[in-house]
Amino acid sequence: MAQVSSYRKLSILIPVYNEEYFVGQLIEKVLEARLPAGVERELVIVDDGSSDGTPELLKRLAAEHPREIHLHTHPVNHGKGAAIRTAIAAATGDICIIQDADLEYDPTDFSAVIQPILDGDADVVYGSRFLPSDRRRVLYFWHALRNRILTTISNMLTDLNLTDMETGYKATKTSILKSIPIRSDGFDLEPELTAKFAKRGCRIYEVPISYRGRSYDEGKKITWCDGIRALVRIVYYWLIDDLYESAYRHAQYRLSRTHRLNRWLADTIVPYVGGRVLELGAGLGNITLKMLPRHRYLLTDVDPLNLDYLQSRFGHYSWVDVARLDLSEPGGMTTLRDCFDTVLCLETLDGVADDEAALASISGSLVPDGRAILLVGQGRWLFSPLDRILGHVRRYSRAEIRAKCQRAGLVVEQLRPFNRTGSLIWLCNSLLLRRQNIGKLQLKLFDSSVWLLRRLDRLLAHALAHTHQAQKLNKKSPERPRSHSLLQGV
Repeated sequence: MAQVSSYRKLSILIPVYNEEYFVGQLIEKVLEARLPAGVERELVIVDDGSSDGTPELLKRLAAEHPREIHLHTHPVNHGKGAAIRTAIAAATGDICIIQDADLEYDPTDFSAVIQPILDGDADVVYGSRFLPSDRRRVLYFWHALRNRILTTISNMLTDLNLTDMETGYKATKTSILKSIPIRSDGFDLEPELTAKFAKRGCRIYEVPISYRGRSYDEGKKITWCDGIRALVRIVYYWLIDDLYESAYRHAQYRLSRTHRLNRWLADTIVPYVGGRVLELGAGLGNITLKMLPRHRYLLTDVDPLNLDYLQSRFGHYSWVDVARLDLSEPGGMTTLRDCFDTVLCLETLDGVADDEAALASISGSLVPDGRAILLVGQGRWLFSPLDRILGHVRRYSRAEIRAKCQRAGLVVEQLRPFNRTGSLIWLCNSLLLRRQNIGKLQLKLFDSSVWLLRRLDRLLAHALAHTHQAQKLNKKSPERPRSHSLLQGV
């Protein structure tokens, strides 16, 4: 099992457009800037179709510093956002920071900006021009007012309390930045990133920075038109969830936002959860949050992005550990034998090719009288392309999952359906309408109806009690007295 690695390299992303009089001095400052001990640097420079002497200057500097400088070019100018997209794709560091090619932002602030990430406190750090610092150049009132208005509107829609949303200094874990689709080509990159960081649940910090703003006569490029575009982007990304390139991660995020459904599931399983818990396939931790606190809680997943998110969200608790664990890898749980009184495996077994071996591993990790709580997809006939997008390879009949659990040495304590009415919605979406995703509005309407669905579920349980009555077996197995509570859900 691998823990989240430390940060050893800073990628400095520098978009450049017609800055021949400033960029040479800027790069010199970036190369000389002091970084925290053990952190090396790389400069990822993107010449965005410059038409002055910038391209020749950048080529010369790249030749002089081949180890530090990686130069990329656009044949025509596309804008800051497009240049940053190219730079992100080429970045190899653990942390990225955006550095404009002029001299408004001072690279001596690098250490202060990235320190909260190095300390493990932050996922994203904004260098604020409006927090108290030792100095700042006094310039345009209306420009500053526009920035504050945009920041205020952004804060209202993202529920953040930033002081400087439009700042050019944004430091981010590279894993997060590479996983975010960036659609903006121009300066509206700033509100787009802010909205997506907020929706992704990133821990955002601000630190004061020095700022030497330049005038329009000195070459400042941003105008009031960019402010209008930024306002449009703020509203657009409040309405639209465009957070991942991967359809799987996008679906996972949307399902994590169904808070009432997650609460229903948590209320169902909490009475059976002990003090030492192993959660397999924890995803974004939407169920984890409702299980804590415990004496010991091991969160596992196979997705590095999920592991990083789980570490950020729960790693500050001394009794929570985050580790990579793949149920499909033979022997992946041998070191966890007889360690837990509860194993949670919620919608994870469905995606394991050798599910019987996985069940045997789950059984082996339990202490005597321990309990495994599984949530698996019900009804083989409901299997659809949407299951494949979610990483599932099967659904189960009641007889099949019972038999597989028993062969793994698990005594079936309960086998009960969960969210029966959701089967009809799944049927309409995946098999009749052939949809490849779950709509945001549809999920919101569904989640808002959970109070009614819970009551309908209870009525169905009473009506079908003579055929689908939950079984409770008090007799313990003499060979492996481990029990298993099983839910079949959508």
